[in-house]
Amino acid sequence: MRLLIQPNYNSVSYWTAEYIIKEINKAQQKDKKFVLGLPTGSTPLGTYQYLINAYNDKRVSFKDVITFNMDEYVGIAEDHPESYHFFMRKNFFDHIDIQQENINILNGNAEDLEKECNDYEEKIKSVGGIDLFLGGIGPDGHIAFNEPGSSFTSKTRIKTLTEDTIVANSRFFDNDMTKVPKTALTVGVETILSAKEVIIIANGHSKARALAKVIEGGISQRWTVSALQLHPKGIIVCDEQAVYEITVGTYRYFKQLEKDNLINID
Repeated sequence: MRLLIQPNYNSVSYWTAEYIIKEINKAQQKDKKFVLGLPTGSTPLGTYQYLINAYNDKRVSFKDVITFNMDEYVGIAEDHPESYHFFMRKNFFDHIDIQQENINILNGNAEDLEKECNDYEEKIKSVGGIDLFLGGIGPDGHIAFNEPGSSFTSKTRIKTLTEDTIVANSRFFDNDMTKVPKTALTVGVETILSAKEVIIIANGHSKARALAKVIEGGISQRWTVSALQLHPKGIIVCDEQAVYEITVGTYRYFKQLEKDNLINID
């Protein structure tokens, strides 16, 4: 598992976007579709903006990119301002040349939610699996809606959200916990780990405790993103604030190891 410690959030976002651009262009040079797993939330917004900028500069095209989003709330309309369908259109899809038929987001209003989850897994398999899964990390170490205690062999499924997650997400619902959906559809830990590459973004002091557990602790279902240690091509890209709780030795080791990947963008 690689750890890239960048000076700030802008540098994290830029490095991640450039890596994704490189992988997309590499696939297109071989006339291959590129399958990209995507998250929502505030963490990837900077990366999405840099990808949009690169598209506008004609440095990358998304016409041959197939996307699968990590999750969606159950029971809110797709055009609801806090649905992940709406989020992705507003912050990414409406600004690039991706084909509508190549966008895959779980339907939280499906008549049969279990079938929706199973079909999602089958759709991923039908396109040859995910080439790169981009994700964030929750303050409690969760990834997607795989809350602490989630099985490492879990696949796309219905998940009840913890109170911590509901409280954290209430800021998007007028700070009213009663407005936050209590369940969601989410890809599983195994779904993510089955991708050929996984990049996790972590920024800010609020992620420091979880990141320390993931980097220096053992593999534990208590911190589900620690499963990334099992992945042959797992990368964590973080800022200086997010590594406040790792030891000095670990910090120096990864800084030296990845010194050629250091980018400073204010």
